[in-house]
Amino acid sequence: MDLYEHQARELFAKHGILVPRAEVTASPERAREIARAFGGRAVVKAQVKTGGRGKAGGVRLAADPAAAGEAARRILGSDIKGHRVDTVMLAEPVDIEREFYVSYVLDRAAGRFLAVACAEGGTEIEEVAAERPEAVARIPVDPATGVTTATAVRIADAAGLPPQTVDTLVRLWRVLVREDALLVEVNPLVRTADGRTMALDGKVTLDDNALFRRTGWGDERAASADPLEARAAAKGLHYVRLDGEVGVVGNGAGLVMSTLDVVAGCGARPANFLDIGGGASARVMADGLSIVLSDPAVRSVLVNVFGGIIACDAVADGIVRALEEIRPTKPIVVRLDGNNAARGRAVLDAHAHPLVEQATTMDGAARRAARLATAA
Repeated sequence: MDLYEHQARELFAKHGILVPRAEVTASPERAREIARAFGGRAVVKAQVKTGGRGKAGGVRLAADPAAAGEAARRILGSDIKGHRVDTVMLAEPVDIEREFYVSYVLDRAAGRFLAVACAEGGTEIEEVAAERPEAVARIPVDPATGVTTATAVRIADAAGLPPQTVDTLVRLWRVLVREDALLVEVNPLVRTADGRTMALDGKVTLDDNALFRRTGWGDERAASADPLEARAAAKGLHYVRLDGEVGVVGNGAGLVMSTLDVVAGCGARPANFLDIGGGASARVMADGLSIVLSDPAVRSVLVNVFGGIIACDAVADGIVRALEEIRPTKPIVVRLDGNNAARGRAVLDAHAHPLVEQATTMDGAARRAARLATAA
C-alpha cells in the first residue's frame, strides 16, 4: 500500500526525522489560513501517489497567503498523470543549502534490501541516474543485521553524503522495519542553511501482508486508495498502479515481475502490475484488461500469459470479451504460450481486431509494446 506524502512525513516525524511544519487541506480558503500561520510563505503540494508532481505543476511556492489560496485553487481538481488531486499539503519553506537522495527498497531477487543514495537529489535525480549511474550508490543491506551506524557511514561515504546524514539513514531504516514497509524514499533530503538535516518529501510503501498486526491501517488504506486500485481490489485482482505508459497483464506474480523488467529494458516504463492469477477465467481477463485500458496514462498494453491451469484459449476469450465491452483505442500486444496456446492464437486471429497484434516471445512482445507506447 502506497502512502501519500503527508502520511509518509508523519511516519518520519514519529521516528525522529526532521520535517518542516505542514498541514493538509481540500480548501483554498483554508490554504490561505495555513500560509498565514506559517508567516505568509508556503509550499503548496498536490497529494497524489505519483512522481513528477513538480514538473506537472503540482508543486508551487506561494509568496503570501493570497498566493497560497490561488495555488491551491489551481492544483485542486487537476489531473497529474491520471491521478485527480483532491487534497493539497502546505509546508513551511526552508532555506536549502544542499539536496540529497536516499532510499531503502526491497530487492526481491536477492532476498535482501538495497540502500540507494546520491549526493544530488531533487527533481533531476532520474536524469542523474540515467546519465551518470556511477553517481548513485547502491549498497546491499542484510535484513538480519539492518542499518547500524557503521552501515549508515558506509552508505554515506559511498554516495558522498555528509556525516550529518548518518543519523537520518539509521532512522529511515527504523521506519522501514518498524512500520512494515517495502520502500522508504526521501527526495530531497536536505541540509538547511542553519545546518539541519530535513526530509522535504517522502514515499513509503507498506507491506499489505502485515495488515493483520496493523489495526490502525484501515483509515490509511481508504485515504490512500487509488481509484483504479480500489476498482481492481473490488474485483479480486492483484493490481498496482505505476508511473509508466505500457499496461501489463500476466498470470503469476513472477511472470508479471519479469515482464515489467523486460518492458523497462526495452526503453519504456510499465504503467501497472496486474496478476490475473493461475486459474483466472475469461471474465477475470476481461475485467483486468478493462481496468488497465481505463488508465489514461497507458499508451499500449502487453498481455503476457503462459498457460498452465488457465488455458490460453480462455485468456483469448476474455480478451475478445473485453474488446467488445470497452471498445479500446490503444494497441494491445498479446503473447500466449503453454496450455492451448495455438487455440488461443486462433481465437484472436479469427476476431481480427485492428488494435490487437500477437508476438511469439516475451522479448518480442515487450519490444513491440514499448515501441507502440513511446511512438504514441
